[in-house]
Amino acid sequence: MMHVAIDGTAVSPDRAELATAAARCWRSARDKGEATQPRLHALLSERRCPMLAAAFDSLLNLYEQALDHPFAVGRADGLSEDEIRLAKLLGGGGSVPGCLAVREGAATALDCALCSTRILLTLAPRDLQ
Repeated sequence: MMHVAIDGTAVSPDRAELATAAARCWRSARDKGEATQPRLHALLSERRCPMLAAAFDSLLNLYEQALDHPFAVGRADGLSEDEIRLAKLLGGGGSVPGCLAVREGAATALDCALCSTRILLTLAPRDLQ
């Protein structure tokens, strides 16, 4: 498998906030039994990067499977451990860490989703709202 390292600085604070907003939107839709991609698309369209909807949907589904528990979101005053780990995964250029209990095939899928999302984040407008 070929990997292209993306510098951790590629995920700026604006993009970290975007990932948190997307994760919270995704979690809310899942909890309400709604389709996640349309909700993500609406959120990300407001921020001029709707192309990230499918990437975040896939990434969050695979990440939740790797966590082996429902993805926990934080509150207005702070991030959850799951959100912090997601931001670190998006900011790093490495593969899935051993702290996530993932089977080999699932780890490969999660690693690909991380790489795809990192690439799309670098292509997103620099002045995300």
